[in-house]
Amino acid sequence: MTGFQRWGVTMTMVGREDEQAELEAFVKSATGQALVLRGETGVGKSSLLSRAAALAEQEGHVVIRAAGVEAESELPYAGLHQFLHPLLPDVARLDDGTRAVFDAVFGGVRGDPPSVMTLGIAVLTLLSLSAEQRPLLLVLDDGQWLDDSSADVCGFVGRRLAGGPVKLLVAVRTDLTSRFDTAALPELPITALTDEDAARLLDHRCPELSRQARRIVLEQAQGNPLALVELAAHFAGRSRDLPAEDLIGQHGVPLPRRLQRLFGTRIAALDERVRTELLMGALDGAGTPSGTDAVPGTRYRMRDADAAVAAGLLDIEVVTGDFVFRHPLVRSAVVRMATPNQRRAAHLALAQVHRENLERRATHLAVATVDPDEEVADILEAAAESATRRGGALAAVTWLTRAAELSENHTDRSRRLTDAAFVAGHAARLGQAHRLVQANLAPGSTESPASVLAAAYRALYQDGDVRSTHRQVSAAIETLRDGGTATASADGKTQPEEVLTRLVILLLAISQFSGDRAAWESTHELLASMGDLVTEHSRLYSGTWSDVTRHGAGWAGPVRQAAANLPDLEPWDVTRLGAAAYHLDILSHYRPYLQRVVDRELETGAVATGMVMLHQIMLDQMAVGEWAQAEDTGQRGLDLATEHGHHLFAAQSRAYLAQLAALRGQVGRARDLQAEVDAWARPRGLGFLTQVADSAGATAALSSGDYEAAYLYAIGITQPGTFRPYAYQASRTLLDLVEAAQHTGRVEQARAHALAARDAGLPSVSPRLGLITYGALAMTAENEREAAEMFTRAEAHPDAARFPFELARIRLAHGVRVRHVQGPAAARQYLVPAAEAFERLGAAGWTERARAELRATGTPPRVSTLNLASLTWQERRIADLAASGLTNKEIGERMHLSPRTVSSHLYRIFPKLGITARAALRDALSRTDAAAKV
Repeated sequence: MTGFQRWGVTMTMVGREDEQAELEAFVKSATGQALVLRGETGVGKSSLLSRAAALAEQEGHVVIRAAGVEAESELPYAGLHQFLHPLLPDVARLDDGTRAVFDAVFGGVRGDPPSVMTLGIAVLTLLSLSAEQRPLLLVLDDGQWLDDSSADVCGFVGRRLAGGPVKLLVAVRTDLTSRFDTAALPELPITALTDEDAARLLDHRCPELSRQARRIVLEQAQGNPLALVELAAHFAGRSRDLPAEDLIGQHGVPLPRRLQRLFGTRIAALDERVRTELLMGALDGAGTPSGTDAVPGTRYRMRDADAAVAAGLLDIEVVTGDFVFRHPLVRSAVVRMATPNQRRAAHLALAQVHRENLERRATHLAVATVDPDEEVADILEAAAESATRRGGALAAVTWLTRAAELSENHTDRSRRLTDAAFVAGHAARLGQAHRLVQANLAPGSTESPASVLAAAYRALYQDGDVRSTHRQVSAAIETLRDGGTATASADGKTQPEEVLTRLVILLLAISQFSGDRAAWESTHELLASMGDLVTEHSRLYSGTWSDVTRHGAGWAGPVRQAAANLPDLEPWDVTRLGAAAYHLDILSHYRPYLQRVVDRELETGAVATGMVMLHQIMLDQMAVGEWAQAEDTGQRGLDLATEHGHHLFAAQSRAYLAQLAALRGQVGRARDLQAEVDAWARPRGLGFLTQVADSAGATAALSSGDYEAAYLYAIGITQPGTFRPYAYQASRTLLDLVEAAQHTGRVEQARAHALAARDAGLPSVSPRLGLITYGALAMTAENEREAAEMFTRAEAHPDAARFPFELARIRLAHGVRVRHVQGPAAARQYLVPAAEAFERLGAAGWTERARAELRATGTPPRVSTLNLASLTWQERRIADLAASGLTNKEIGERMHLSPRTVSSHLYRIFPKLGITARAALRDALSRTDAAAKV
């Protein structure tokens, strides 16, 4: 690497032949790629970056430099803006959708905040467009200080540069963690100079040093180029008679700290005006390396600091003439040496400089302000709201907490701490939420409505406690109700209306997970007593989350209307409406938005809300027949819930995965997951989850032809001829109960249940319920005229195609009935599409049943190669190896995959081949290969 380099001027390069050769190959490579230089402070990373940039310019590249700055590390997309600012004129050449992504991030235009993937793809498109004429090299120094959102995008882009004309070169410090630690980009370690090269560098830079001083510098610098140069300069400027410790600091003090002390002696010698300029620049991220301060007006510009240049603290940038810090350690030393009052004064001045930039202004005011100041608190609160809508929930918590500290009265302080706790809870920081609530309690107070909210949220999502939380939240609501919309709480402070609304919605969620009639009736009674204190959205959730059979009619319109304003809503409000949409079977209208924002929330925003979004995406994928994608989504949700300690969400993910496995005929997996969910949920009284588990059990039994077991599971949810109040799965399992009853000879019970669905008005509640109600009536019809009419109504339903599994079940039943009444030829028109639909879905058990019915018509079904063709190359290779008898571990070793990944692939492969067990792989592959040759 390098001996040493001042910003903008590359000094003599000593050693580093191997590293220079690797960087030369990197720059001259014909394909795009990324490389991370990793080393300690002062080891010469920046010099190598400059060498690579100079070489790239000689090779005809356009070079754009950026640098991470600690002062900007919490400003979302600050680093990315710095990188892309020179290219933004090219945005006008992009399509409307891509331009909208950049407008949402950089242009201040309200729109859907993009996920890392969405923004990353837009950045790749922009880079490719900008590099059409000349190749492009992006150079990032001090990557450890890049804000998280920018670092995530850089990692995404860096992994996808192969084949293009763009390269990314990043330098990071080894002593600080950063997002680049897990970015999975190629790395080049930058280590200390060899003893020989260190001596050569020292002799070249400071040949006048005495033998004793030379020995001490080499010993203390330990091959670090910056330390060699700075320690040598310090010795050269001091008496040789002074002890070494006085010159270089105490032994055992980390090298960066010793270098800061050396810089500190020079800073202290400057007059106060120059020190103030340096402090303003250091706190605002000014004075970054050559070419990196590319966004005009975004950083403070130091003035009249020539004395700092003479002292070796600043350099002058060759291109712009701006003052730049010689090294990040100089910036750190400037900040460390300033007094608290000096730092606050500088931050206050910088807040004025950035008065037009809400988030930058808030960052400086948060530090500058000491005494309560309502105007500043309002600015921080506004910045928090901006951050939340952009997916920056963690930054919002910080600003809200500081806003609370600066509030001038108890009311606003309490409100802001409550908001901070609320956002922290949705960001999966339940412990932090609890601490914020405790800070909101008056001395001697043990409980307030806000503390109940945080404690109940934690108890529900971590432990699945619906019993005590229902009592506690109900009591808190009654306290607020009896005092009006803003009432004195137990801690003597005034609680705003927002706390009451949040408590009501939490109570609805608790009641939903309980699935208990008594709990729901208590909830409805409490809400009825509150009159206008209950918001319209809360009433919508109450109607749709509780019992759609009795309360769901009429809500589809309001839910669709609310969907038009999703970008203006907080992320948790989006998922609440999403839950309502799912119960009404119109979630597909929401899913595109959910998919656009879910990654953003999981990465930098409301993580818990992001997990709920994954559940909703998975449920819609299951409904529309995208079962392979649903498997991936469900597993991702389970991994995240487990990682964050959200045991309720983990159980919910397992329950949905059990349902999916049952649909696909993976009976063993379905039953294992079902048992795991039931063992955790049933003792806690989580009827919502036990009903999903029972539903999975019924579907798995039907898939394997065990109709008696299916019937027993189905009546565990609701009895025939009725829909148990507040039983979430009662209406959704209509077809399961009807079919199980019919196949076990309980024909009257099957008919009674179909009629109960009609009489309950299920077709008016949701399109799916309409489809299966007509299907159930057709299956149980006592005469052929009614059967034909109901089958026609079901199959001609305008939304039937949105629910391919249910439609295929109805067509299968139609074909069976027609075969018995009209003969085999007439039945084929229903059986063939049913069999093909089951095969496309990967519903193994149902596929085999439909094939058997087709064989009964006298026309054996043609062996389809559809699902074999849908196997990816990797899936086909895994299937072949598994068919040969290799274990998952052995397959993983051959294909460089984990055994768990191999297992996940097999779970996707089995339904595609219409099988349910590993033992059937060889025959399935042989059969489909033979069919493909016909």
